[in-house]
Amino acid sequence: MKINISLLLTILLLTACNSKTEEKKSQTSDQKESVADTLNTSSKPLTDQQKKNVVDFIPAGYALYKEEGMEDIKGHLNKDGLQDVVLVIKGTNPAKFVDDEYRGRLDRNRRGIIVLLNKGSHYEVASKNYNCFSSENEDGGVYYAPELGLSIEKGNLIVSYGHGRYGHWSYTFRSQDGDLALIGYDASYNRGPVPQTETSINFLTRKKLTRDNLNKDDDGESYVENFEDSWETVEVSTLLKLSEIKDFDELRF
Repeated sequence: MKINISLLLTILLLTACNSKTEEKKSQTSDQKESVADTLNTSSKPLTDQQKKNVVDFIPAGYALYKEEGMEDIKGHLNKDGLQDVVLVIKGTNPAKFVDDEYRGRLDRNRRGIIVLLNKGSHYEVASKNYNCFSSENEDGGVYYAPELGLSIEKGNLIVSYGHGRYGHWSYTFRSQDGDLALIGYDASYNRGPVPQTETSINFLTRKKLTRDNLNKDDDGESYVENFEDSWETVEVSTLLKLSEIKDFDELRF
């Protein structure tokens, strides 16, 4: 049987060309699918922890809390150059309103916090705690209740309390591990203009500084600052997270 060499070569050439054509089609199809996957990923709907407007994060039963003259709490928390936002919220439960003999009708709904990271096209929850702060209308006894303040300083969230002549204290939080971790505590306990003791704790180094005022009994006019410092190590197994704090009034260090 004779083999037609010319016909055989033609068949082989056509087969090779068809194979290359199918390969190109397959590559083109794969490229289109890859582009489509990329577009679908970039246009995924936002989750419950992601929204475009900060007010949309306020849960039902709460309202944005902002005292007169209070500025918006903004700053940089995660070193990406975008300005992050902190919201203070307050419950709106009518059952939490009380009548005080001297102060009248008082709203005793507790307050909370929502920390939002700016992602450019939207905001994302870094930490939230809806009831960790007492009402601004708590009973301060013979003095007014401590005043709450929040700020972003040097990449950290500062939660501070001022109590007039009795002193002040603050908690420093840093963004990490999907939350905000407590890394520092500072306090000054006073008697009028004269500080009694000062405390500073670094939970990262586990070091606590206590400064005892040796002239704590002096009056304001003749007072001369004279502190004696002492250091100790504090036991810290894990850093306390902002979302885990049930009540800032109960924190003791």
